[in-house]
Amino acid sequence: MRSGRSSLVAKLAWNFSLMQRFAGMGNLLKVLTREIENYPHFFLDFENAQPTEGEREIWNQISAVLQDSESILADLQAYKGAGPEIRDAIQNPNDIQLQEKAWNAVCPLVVRLKRFYEFSIRLEKALQSLLESLTCPPYTPTQHLEREQALAKEFAEILHFTLRFDELKMRNPAIQNDFSYYRRTISRNRINNMHLDIENEVNNEMANRMSLFYAEATPMLKTLSNATMHFVSENKTLPIENTTDCLSTMTSVCKVMLETPEYRSRFTSEETLMFCMRVMVGVIILYDHVHPMGAFCKTSKIDMKGCIKVLKEQAPDSVEGLLNALRFTTKHLNDESTSKQIRAMLQ
Repeated sequence: MRSGRSSLVAKLAWNFSLMQRFAGMGNLLKVLTREIENYPHFFLDFENAQPTEGEREIWNQISAVLQDSESILADLQAYKGAGPEIRDAIQNPNDIQLQEKAWNAVCPLVVRLKRFYEFSIRLEKALQSLLESLTCPPYTPTQHLEREQALAKEFAEILHFTLRFDELKMRNPAIQNDFSYYRRTISRNRINNMHLDIENEVNNEMANRMSLFYAEATPMLKTLSNATMHFVSENKTLPIENTTDCLSTMTSVCKVMLETPEYRSRFTSEETLMFCMRVMVGVIILYDHVHPMGAFCKTSKIDMKGCIKVLKEQAPDSVEGLLNALRFTTKHLNDESTSKQIRAMLQ
């Protein structure tokens, strides 16, 4: 009887030893894979991803919006403003010719600004359609991004466009100066009971909405943040983690592709490298605006140190704008929960 009991005790001790060993191995694997569920590793083909039949309907809708993105950026880049004409009109308030010259210079610019604003509304709807596709059960966000690469690419293209638009807008103070002059002139004419043809194009309600849009330092990013938060609040049965995990997964995929020579060598162009960096930064900023605790806290699913390190390893002149975007357009960088090390990396 005793030998049976001692045999049982020995067996239990052996089993316990094995359990400890496997538990240790599990922890080691977690360390080695850096918690693979938090930092997914797969190649997202930003250059060649093509839609499957299941993606095609949404892909076609988003493509119809994105086909205008390059012309919007070219139009914004060429935007010179009506500064000299406005200055002459303000300095010579009684000179009717100068008033007309300024007005005739500003009106076509306001129509152009309306086009940009209306594009932001189309982009907002496109993003919400994409989020619906990339977060719905039964698949996890990681599975969606890996399976539906053409939709993931379109999501990336929206973010890429957003950062480029906002960079150009921030560098162009003429936009707000022109629009302010337009609104002042319209108000003055309204007081004098004058009706101007352009009011058919940009009425008071439209002017108010455009004014709020252009008052933002980064208007397109603000539009995307609002669209994402609206998506979360409208889809109450969908956990917010589905949306934030989609964002953190996209960040991780971009970071891994940038820091892994095997993946990076698959890019056929330097532009794809820049595209990948811009998308990574765009998703970090979006996550930081949407997630209640932001991207910089310890519980964040984004490896902020790794992302900043990847950026700092590139040529400084190519990434300074992206580092500035992290410094100045994020929401939680200066929270107490942000580590001193991360702040120091961004100084």
